[in-house]
Amino acid sequence: QVQLVESGGGLVQAGGSLRLSCAASGRTFRGYGVAWFRQTPGKERTFVAGIKWNGGSTSYADSVKGRFTISRDNAKNTVYLQMNSLKPEDTAVYTCAVDRSPIKTGVSTTAHEFEYWGQGTQVTVSS
Repeated sequence: QVQLVESGGGLVQAGGSLRLSCAASGRTFRGYGVAWFRQTPGKERTFVAGIKWNGGSTSYADSVKGRFTISRDNAKNTVYLQMNSLKPEDTAVYTCAVDRSPIKTGVSTTAHEFEYWGQGTQVTVSS
Protein backbone atom coordinates (compact mmCIF):
# COMPACT_ATOMS: atom_id res chain seq x y z
CA GLN A 1 0.00 0.00 0.00
CA VAL A 2 1.23 3.47 -0.88
CA GLN A 3 -0.01 6.69 0.67
CA LEU A 4 0.55 9.86 -1.34
CA VAL A 5 0.47 13.36 0.07
CA GLU A 6 0.61 16.41 -2.16
CA SER A 7 1.73 19.82 -1.01
CA GLY A 8 2.79 23.16 -2.43
CA GLY A 9 -0.48 24.37 -3.85
CA GLY A 10 -1.86 27.82 -3.24
CA LEU A 11 -2.90 31.11 -4.74
CA VAL A 12 -0.58 32.80 -7.22
CA GLN A 13 -0.87 35.58 -9.76
CA ALA A 14 -0.70 34.85 -13.46
CA GLY A 15 2.90 34.55 -14.57
CA GLY A 16 3.99 33.26 -11.20
CA SER A 17 5.40 29.91 -10.15
CA LEU A 18 4.62 27.10 -7.77
CA ARG A 19 6.36 23.85 -6.93
CA LEU A 20 4.18 20.90 -6.03
CA SER A 21 5.49 17.91 -4.11
CA CYS A 22 4.14 14.39 -3.92
CA ALA A 23 5.54 12.41 -1.01
CA ALA A 24 5.00 8.68 -0.73
CA SER A 25 4.86 6.62 2.43
CA GLY A 26 4.01 3.07 3.33
CA ARG A 27 6.00 1.72 0.43
CA THR A 28 8.56 3.18 -1.87
CA PHE A 29 7.51 4.07 -5.38
CA ARG A 30 10.97 3.32 -6.63
CA GLY A 31 10.46 1.27 -9.76
CA TYR A 32 7.10 2.84 -10.58
CA GLY A 33 6.12 5.66 -12.86
CA VAL A 34 4.41 8.66 -11.31
CA ALA A 35 2.20 11.31 -12.87
CA TRP A 36 0.32 14.48 -12.06
CA PHE A 37 -3.30 14.97 -13.08
CA ARG A 38 -5.58 17.94 -12.56
CA GLN A 39 -9.30 18.44 -12.32
CA THR A 40 -11.70 21.35 -12.18
CA PRO A 41 -15.32 21.15 -10.97
CA GLY A 42 -17.60 19.48 -13.47
CA LYS A 43 -14.77 18.33 -15.70
CA GLU A 44 -12.87 15.09 -16.09
CA ARG A 45 -9.46 14.61 -14.58
CA THR A 46 -6.76 15.25 -17.17
CA PHE A 47 -3.14 14.25 -17.46
CA VAL A 48 -0.58 16.97 -16.81
CA ALA A 49 2.86 15.35 -16.61
CA GLY A 50 4.40 11.95 -16.06
CA ILE A 51 7.82 10.53 -15.31
CA LYS A 52 9.23 7.08 -15.94
CA TRP A 53 10.19 4.86 -13.01
CA ASN A 54 13.88 5.68 -13.43
CA GLY A 55 13.39 9.34 -14.32
CA GLY A 56 14.74 8.65 -17.80
CA SER A 57 11.69 9.89 -19.69
CA THR A 58 8.97 12.43 -19.14
CA SER A 59 5.72 13.32 -20.86
CA TYR A 60 3.63 16.49 -20.75
CA ALA A 61 0.22 17.63 -21.84
CA ASP A 62 0.49 20.08 -24.73
CA SER A 63 -1.05 22.80 -22.58
CA VAL A 64 1.86 22.77 -20.12
CA LYS A 65 4.84 21.95 -22.32
CA GLY A 66 7.65 24.41 -21.83
CA ARG A 67 6.14 25.72 -18.58
CA PHE A 68 5.96 22.70 -16.26
CA THR A 69 8.73 20.30 -15.29
CA ILE A 70 8.27 16.98 -13.51
CA SER A 71 11.14 15.41 -11.59
CA ARG A 72 11.66 12.75 -8.96
CA ASP A 73 13.99 12.04 -6.07
CA ASN A 74 13.75 8.34 -5.34
CA ALA A 75 15.96 8.66 -2.28
CA LYS A 76 13.34 10.99 -0.77
CA ASN A 77 10.40 9.06 -2.25
CA THR A 78 9.14 12.34 -3.67
CA VAL A 79 8.05 13.61 -7.06
CA TYR A 80 7.91 17.30 -7.92
CA LEU A 81 6.05 19.44 -10.39
CA GLN A 82 7.64 22.81 -11.06
CA MET A 83 5.05 25.11 -12.58
CA ASN A 84 6.20 28.35 -14.19
CA SER A 85 4.42 31.04 -16.18
CA LEU A 86 1.15 30.01 -14.61
CA LYS A 87 -2.10 30.95 -16.31
CA PRO A 88 -5.63 31.27 -14.91
CA GLU A 89 -6.58 28.17 -16.90
CA ASP A 90 -4.08 26.17 -14.81
CA THR A 91 -6.40 26.59 -11.83
CA ALA A 92 -7.38 23.10 -10.64
CA VAL A 93 -6.90 20.46 -7.99
CA TYR A 94 -3.61 18.71 -8.76
CA THR A 95 -3.26 15.06 -7.80
CA CYS A 96 -0.32 12.70 -8.09
CA ALA A 97 -0.65 9.03 -8.91
CA VAL A 98 1.54 5.92 -8.96
CA ASP A 99 1.57 3.41 -11.79
CA ARG A 100 -0.04 -0.03 -11.43
CA SER A 101 2.88 -1.86 -13.00
CA PRO A 102 6.59 -1.54 -12.23
CA ILE A 103 9.51 -1.03 -14.60
CA LYS A 104 7.43 0.05 -17.57
CA THR A 105 9.26 0.95 -20.74
CA GLY A 106 7.32 4.14 -21.32
CA VAL A 107 5.51 6.88 -19.43
CA SER A 108 1.91 6.20 -18.44
CA THR A 109 -0.50 9.00 -19.28
CA THR A 110 -4.03 7.66 -18.78
CA ALA A 111 -5.79 7.45 -15.43
CA HIS A 112 -6.62 3.74 -15.60
CA GLU A 113 -2.88 2.95 -15.65
CA PHE A 114 -2.47 4.29 -12.12
CA GLU A 115 -3.31 2.48 -8.91
CA TYR A 116 -2.60 4.86 -6.05
CA TRP A 117 -3.83 8.44 -5.86
CA GLY A 118 -3.30 11.29 -3.45
CA GLN A 119 -5.98 13.63 -2.12
CA GLY A 120 -4.88 16.55 -4.23
CA THR A 121 -3.73 20.11 -3.67
CA GLN A 122 -5.55 23.21 -4.90
CA VAL A 123 -3.78 25.55 -7.29
CA THR A 124 -5.47 28.86 -8.00
CA VAL A 125 -4.06 31.32 -10.51
CA SER A 126 -5.54 34.81 -10.49
CA SER A 127 -5.55 37.05 -13.53
